[in-house]
Amino acid sequence: MKLLLIEDDSALHTALSRSLTRLGWQVEVCEDGRAALPKWRAGHFDVVLLDLTLPGRDGLAVLQQARDEGLATPVLILTARGTVGDRVQGLNAGADDYLPKPFDLDELEARVRALHRRHPEKYENSSSKPYESSVISYDNESKAIYHAGQVLDLSSRELAMLRPLLARAGQAVTKEKLFELVFPGQAEVQFEAIEVVAYRLRKKLQGTGATLTTLRGLGYLLKLEPPKPTQTRPGHEA
Repeated sequence: MKLLLIEDDSALHTALSRSLTRLGWQVEVCEDGRAALPKWRAGHFDVVLLDLTLPGRDGLAVLQQARDEGLATPVLILTARGTVGDRVQGLNAGADDYLPKPFDLDELEARVRALHRRHPEKYENSSSKPYESSVISYDNESKAIYHAGQVLDLSSRELAMLRPLLARAGQAVTKEKLFELVFPGQAEVQFEAIEVVAYRLRKKLQGTGATLTTLRGLGYLLKLEPPKPTQTRPGHEA
């Protein structure tokens, strides 16, 4: 098993890394919230252990963006925030389990193993294409969108918009959430700029079987055509 431990307490993450490594697991550590997502995207982890109070960026914000991007790795929150409200907030953000500090190492091991058993379909190292349909797919290794075996020519902003839409195909994604993903930390950019990116992306998706629809008051939705049935000639079986 390969784990990502996102924890800024050096004494704690050192002790946890040693203990979990003795179990035969591979552990990578990240101490800063700003560096967490790039490491998560690149690592193909089986389980993420996430602290909520991090320097640079709060753990909940990291988790929410990861889920919006379609990163489905099971997440176990480890935090000193032990109130019911904090737990509900973490679970609503996309966490799979919650373990308040201080905790027993045996319980941590049991919970990680339980996540490993319960969510085999979520492991990002099980496929290089976690977002895939009959018309377009996203390759997690190359970070590219493919149609009919060819890479779609998309700008970085168009790609940042398409990934969460593809991960939630058939569901609305708000303009506000897409703006955060396409223009992260760029307060000087006008909110209407997301409509320009959507317009350009819609044009590039023409003919692919994927349609970007605007839902007034809600956001955007990506529709994917169903696979076409295989045609056979009369007198021949498929």
